[in-house]
Amino acid sequence: MAIKDWPEQERPREKLLSRGPQALSDAELLAILLRTGVAGLSAVDLARELLARFGGLRALLKADRAQLCRARGLGEAKYAQLQAILEMGRRHLYEDLERGEGLSRPEDAKAFLCARLRDREHEVFACLFVDNRHRVIAFEELFQGTLDGASVHPREVVKRVLHHNAAAVILSHNHPSGVAEPSQADRQITTRLREALGLIDVRVLDHIIVGDAPVSLAERGLL
Repeated sequence: MAIKDWPEQERPREKLLSRGPQALSDAELLAILLRTGVAGLSAVDLARELLARFGGLRALLKADRAQLCRARGLGEAKYAQLQAILEMGRRHLYEDLERGEGLSRPEDAKAFLCARLRDREHEVFACLFVDNRHRVIAFEELFQGTLDGASVHPREVVKRVLHHNAAAVILSHNHPSGVAEPSQADRQITTRLREALGLIDVRVLDHIIVGDAPVSLAERGLL
């Protein structure tokens, strides 16, 4: 049965408008993007098929261009739409950080850093630069590495801090494995950066390791 023949309260778009996006399942949200199904499948049925094929919404959204374009009901246009939606979400989170208020909620920084770094295939080391009122000045990805690690150079971090005239930083990097437990190397580079930045009176507010669940070294008492 086509979605237009469903009871109005069960159609994904009408359901979203009346009850909000949080009321929809992953398949219903994806169906709104797909708009139409394929022969024998409604948009919701197609969405369910795609989610089963890729192993869930996150896996579908992180799939590469070739994988997505091979899937029934997708293609270049849908791939472009999905990428645009993901980037809009990241920019929305960053605008929340940049809204001119100090960082009062660690969860906001975690959400942004997870959106940026969680699904990278290699380690990426990044910094959020903040002023003396903890307002975000800039975000930069500074180093990229292999699956096993990234080479982080304190001198380069200091140069970027001086460039932005930052008073403090939040360090971050991802663990592609998804396990965000800090390694001994993570603790050592945190100490090196804290000491190097301390020489120019810049504080390290936190080092957030991004994985399936982010870990804050500050919350662990490791700063």
